[in-house]
Amino acid sequence: METRADLLIVGAGMVGSALALALRHSGLNILVVDGGPLTVKPFVADAPFEARVSALSIASQRILERLGVWEGIVARRVSPYSDMHVWDGSGTGKVHFSASSVHAEVLGHIVENRVVQDALVERLHDSGIGLLADVRLEQMRHSGDDWLLTLSDGRTLRAPLVVAADGANSTVRRMTGTATREWDYLHHAIVTSVRTAHSHRKTAWQRFTDDGPLAFLPLDREGEHWCSIVWSVTPEQSERLMKLDDELFCRELENAFEGCLGQVISADSRLCVPLRQRHAKRYVAPGLALIGDAAHTIHPLAGQGVNLGFLDAAVLAEVLRSAFERGERLADERVLSRYERRRMPHNLTLMAAMEGFERLFQSDALPVRLLRNAGLKMVDRSAEAKALFVRQALGLTGDLPALAKL
Repeated sequence: METRADLLIVGAGMVGSALALALRHSGLNILVVDGGPLTVKPFVADAPFEARVSALSIASQRILERLGVWEGIVARRVSPYSDMHVWDGSGTGKVHFSASSVHAEVLGHIVENRVVQDALVERLHDSGIGLLADVRLEQMRHSGDDWLLTLSDGRTLRAPLVVAADGANSTVRRMTGTATREWDYLHHAIVTSVRTAHSHRKTAWQRFTDDGPLAFLPLDREGEHWCSIVWSVTPEQSERLMKLDDELFCRELENAFEGCLGQVISADSRLCVPLRQRHAKRYVAPGLALIGDAAHTIHPLAGQGVNLGFLDAAVLAEVLRSAFERGERLADERVLSRYERRRMPHNLTLMAAMEGFERLFQSDALPVRLLRNAGLKMVDRSAEAKALFVRQALGLTGDLPALAKL
């Protein structure tokens, strides 16, 4: 059986689902394909936190609001934060950022990825957009001006335009031979949720240790005593830490964090994720576009990965809607390049900044340590510099798509 669509989105994760919703009512025949079940589990308020979380920016919040998804997220579980403390564990440099410096209520929200995903899929089921669940992409080839995709259940799909939204290990990227630049950070991130003796005070905390950055991100449950942690360490350290029992792990974590939130009382199940940066040399080709992690993966230092993906989805939807209304051929590379020109410079700039921060704080050389401590102190004393950082964190700078604007 062959099914035809105007647009095939491979991957119904957070970014792929957002793109599909942004294009509903566009007049395009859209089909979303995913290897998962695309079911929504009932939310249990007192259930443990999912290990993977995202720090959603205000720009991402606006996008999700306009897609009709934010209400479903808030109805489940969301943790706003208004301040951020960053300091160098090898010196005295520190900086404090506050939403109030730019007259905002919050810097963003910490949300479990599963919560965002369920709210998006719930909205997708109500949208009338075609969904194919529990099927893997087995083959992808050109057929005339179209792509012909063969699925694991034997079905074939035909479309002039395919969007790869299938994550960091994108099957579409591999099958189409899309070249990437990538490198291993030689670090792993340990992620889990922990309960602390002291309140997190709706503040995101980040200490740069000798091994790598350690973040405590505030979560709302049972008061203000739960945090999601992202602890970047060497592979050798991660192997050792993952083998510890919960009590010993909590003590190691508490020491690494200098006891800033008092005793680490308990920890949920831990997950260890190898850190690798990847960036596609091109986001587009005739009849093909890459978005989100399929196009770029970034160090979790600033929690910006999914925010970049939502902006990708919003910009690509804007470009496709505009071209469709003008009667242009959507698969034309000249049309798709408008998306690439708007998103690639922004993504590359942020990725380069995160790479620079990561290398700066990994260096043990005394001159570098002195420089970064002096830099942190200088930023902390400058209201203008801090306001600039805060606006960047809010995601409200640069070439914003209409979905993210006020």
